[in-house]
Amino acid sequence: MIRYSLKCRQGHVFDSWFASAGAFDALQASGHLACAECGETQVEKAIMAPALRPDLSAPVTEREKALAALRERIEKTSEYVGMNFVTEARRMHEGDAPERAIHGVARLEDAKKLVEDGVPVAPLPFLPRDRTN
Repeated sequence: MIRYSLKCRQGHVFDSWFASAGAFDALQASGHLACAECGETQVEKAIMAPALRPDLSAPVTEREKALAALRERIEKTSEYVGMNFVTEARRMHEGDAPERAIHGVARLEDAKKLVEDGVPVAPLPFLPRDRTN
């Protein structure tokens, strides 16, 4: 898909999406493009600035930077136990496993049960890396 800023002979400017540059050319040549305001069929591409996307993997705001730093610190100082989080947290609480910092995945009802049973757990403000794109 490609988006063009278009301009009709009357000076109206509007945007429209096309399957490809060739699709725009074919529609324009056949007279099947019309101004969104006045219906004029003589439509051409208007001058437009490119839409540049920022690198989505890099934090942009201060909040995102702080969250990225928190994630890095947690990942460096704790063990990821994945889906075994509930079992491992309970084992540590009951003295059946060595105490250490862990993080992982838990269903909401299982996390609530841990809290009710006095197991010290807290949700993290991010998803595990294996559950993100």
